[in-house]
Amino acid sequence: MTEVLLKELNNSDIDWITATGSRQEIAAGTVLIQEGKILDSLNLILDGSFVITASQSGNNHLDRAFAALEGDEVKDREITRLSSGEIVGEIPFVQLRSIGTTVRAAEKSTLISLPQQELTAKLQQDVSFASRFYRAIAILLSDKISQLGRSKLSRGQTLRDMLFVLGELNDSDIDWMIATGRRQKIAANTVLIREGSPVDALHILLNGTMSITVSDDQRNPLTRAFAVIEGGETTGREIGRLSKGEIVGETSFIDARLPAATVRAIEDSLVLSIQRQKLAAKLQQDIGFASRFYRVIAILLSHRLQGMFGRLGYGRRVYSKGQPLDENVQYEEELDSSALDRMTLAGTKFDWMLSRLRES
Repeated sequence: MTEVLLKELNNSDIDWITATGSRQEIAAGTVLIQEGKILDSLNLILDGSFVITASQSGNNHLDRAFAALEGDEVKDREITRLSSGEIVGEIPFVQLRSIGTTVRAAEKSTLISLPQQELTAKLQQDVSFASRFYRAIAILLSDKISQLGRSKLSRGQTLRDMLFVLGELNDSDIDWMIATGRRQKIAANTVLIREGSPVDALHILLNGTMSITVSDDQRNPLTRAFAVIEGGETTGREIGRLSKGEIVGETSFIDARLPAATVRAIEDSLVLSIQRQKLAAKLQQDIGFASRFYRVIAILLSHRLQGMFGRLGYGRRVYSKGQPLDENVQYEEELDSSALDRMTLAGTKFDWMLSRLRES
């Protein structure tokens, strides 16, 4: 992962990180991030490795059953590991919620720790740095999602995806998307994005439902691509569904890899499509828009990664009717008041955007 940061950040960014951050030696077994806590710093791993674990609930019978089936006797389940060049603690900078996993040093490690206050100020004052920073975060999150395996990919945030997006974008950004995008009616069973094929646009699902499938075909991607061109169909296994408000094809703007899944309309649907070339040009020419766009992508990927962590660890804190609320516990899908305020405003923006699109 080291090459991601070196590629995305410039020399002045690295100089600032070096001057602002503090170098720390972390002993093996040290807990860097405790599940349920809010971190006050961003940490860049220079050397060593860390293990990410999620708690398995001891009070839920179903959770215990799954743990027993897998032969797990420990309360924490290892999900993945982080190594040199990766970032720990990016969540507070892309979403306002506590950490859903525990991060512990697997060996003696070295890292640079950046205080949240200083980094937040830098992101607000230096738009160019913010654009590069959020793009790097998005790439690292995308890589981590890919490492966890495509069989565990999942969506399902429905309208919330779009509300988070609109809550971060300016009105002028939304105006540009409306003016530049093209409304398309997608007939049922039409493929919008094909696994292994280039993505030519960013799509916002305005209405309808779409299916995400991955191929069980073991042939190499080039062979599968030619089979499709020649009219052949490959079998697919559904791993998720998309509905109104979700965004499709966004990772192609931060990740050079071809899509790992196929997106197909289940019913007649309506999308707003922004051509890849137009969006790429906007990102290059408007650095303010770029910083907001990459932050949005980082937020969406962070939500999905944390959701995957929760499902893999069986440690979801879900509120049940009749259960007393604990103010010290953050429940699954819980939002703080500031996030709720932004989403309320974003909901108004979404309705306004739909109205504008109907008028055009």
